[in-house]
Amino acid sequence: MKKLLFGFIAMIVASGVAHAFCPVCTVAVGAGLEGARILGVSDVITGLWAGGLMLSLSAWTAGYMRDHGITNRLLIALNYVVYYGILALIYVLPVGHPTLRFDATTLWGVDQFLLGTIIGSVVFFLAGKWYERIKANNGGHAWFPFQKVVWPLGALIIVTLIFWLFII
Repeated sequence: MKKLLFGFIAMIVASGVAHAFCPVCTVAVGAGLEGARILGVSDVITGLWAGGLMLSLSAWTAGYMRDHGITNRLLIALNYVVYYGILALIYVLPVGHPTLRFDATTLWGVDQFLLGTIIGSVVFFLAGKWYERIKANNGGHAWFPFQKVVWPLGALIIVTLIFWLFII
């Protein structure tokens, strides 16, 4: 049920024109989050990808809002709050899941999913900014096709491997 709800929300947002990160990749990550939990993937790794997904969906919506004349910074900031709030609800609510999430494990004294979401969001943001700087320094062109997709997803893959191999 959570997977269906999460995928539905992602598809609604992805139906517009995407200006942030790769829409196909983002929706695929969103659809696979609950499946990863069912397969026993650590919450910190699931959180990394959820954080990247939420940042991407928020950036899409913010771009869509700007394209349609909504320039109020409070509304654009509220967009980010709403998406991360939806993620929190999906994580906390036991919809369709036999166990409650209140017995979550911690890493470094922080809930693993929350920690992963924060780190994933920061990594995704920094990778996107890195891509923008590369593009600006290269005359408005990427180094290679689909670099806008490869940079953020590659950064999340690297951080996922670091957590998987060395931390958890």
